[in-house]
Formats: sequence, C-alpha cells, structure tokens
Amino acid sequence: MSQRLIICLHGVGSDGRDLAPFGELLARALPDTASESPNAPQPFGHGPGYQWFSLDGVTERDRSLRVERARDDFDRVVGELIESHGFASRLDQVALIGFSQGSIMALDAIASGRWPVGAVVAFAGRLATPEPLAPALSTSLLLVHGEADPVIPAIESQRAAERLGGLGVEVESHRLPGVAHTITQQGVQLATDFLATRFAQRLA
Repeated sequence: MSQRLIICLHGVGSDGRDLAPFGELLARALPDTASESPNAPQPFGHGPGYQWFSLDGVTERDRSLRVERARDDFDRVVGELIESHGFASRLDQVALIGFSQGSIMALDAIASGRWPVGAVVAFAGRLATPEPLAPALSTSLLLVHGEADPVIPAIESQRAAERLGGLGVEVESHRLPGVAHTITQQGVQLATDFLATRFAQRLA
C-alpha cells in the first residue's frame, strides 16, 4: 500500500486521461505515491469529454448552486478512490490536484470542510463555494494561475487566497506572467515542491 495518494481533477470537456500523465509525474517525484485521474461524472454536452457541472447558461449568481449540486457525484468519485486505496482514515496523506473546473471542485471540497485532505493544488481555478464557508484548516493550499488566462481571470485565485487565508487556511499563491489557461513546467515544479514539503511535514 502506498503512503500517499494524488487525485487529479480535470476541467470541463476533458477526461481523466488529460491529467493522468501529470499525476504520474508527480507520483514519480514523491516516494511511494499512487495517482488517480478519474473522469468527471457528467458527459460534456458539446462534444467528447466530461464535466463536474454544466456551464450552459451559467451566471455568477447560480455558479455556487451548481457547485453545491455537484457535490454528491464529486464525493462519490473521490470517496471511492480514497476507499479503494485505503486512505479513508489517512486523509492527511491525500492531495487533490485540480485544473479549471476541477480546481473549482477541489476548492469547494476544502472550503466546505467536507474533505480535510493534506493538500490541494488548484491550477487556473476559482472559489465558487456557497456561503458560509467552513474550511478544513488542516489542509495546505497551493494556487497557481497564469496572468494571461482568458478563461478564468487570475484575480479569481487571488480572491480565493484572500478569502480562505483570512479564515485560517495555509495558502501559497503564484501568478505566472504571460501564462494562459494551462499548466506549465513551472507550474509542475511548483506543485512538486509544494507536495514534497507538505507530505514530508505530515510524516515527520
């Protein structure tokens, strides 16, 4: 049985295969770590791939409601993976790694207090959790966002850092100049270093 588990959560219209190589790369860099990259539960309505919730007609007002409605499916997908790997009683050795909509769901998982995992890494995401927030303070959070992101503005990660940090969550945040809506090699290195440090602290 591995000592750690990484679960990668893809963006809308993608699938688990998209982030699987990233998860495997992180797992190789961290001793005795397993990685999973599941498909989101809903088929994407405008082509191949999957989604955690629909973006059709989404507004700032109802995005939080859609996130809330997606929780049952999200918890089932993540819970089954955690259970199958034997981490139900070792959530401090689990990391959620999200990109875009996957980051929205990963941030909701800790901001709502449902999943007090050891670490969350959110690339190009936003905090869309409905109030009141009740974050898991045992979770360390890394936010990485490209300043040239045309899909989700980088200010969203800054707002997430301010809101969650203000509630006591340990937050590290990086804005990458010239980077669009993607994960770069610099982002990979930031995630690797962050997870190596956080997991080492929790095994000490």
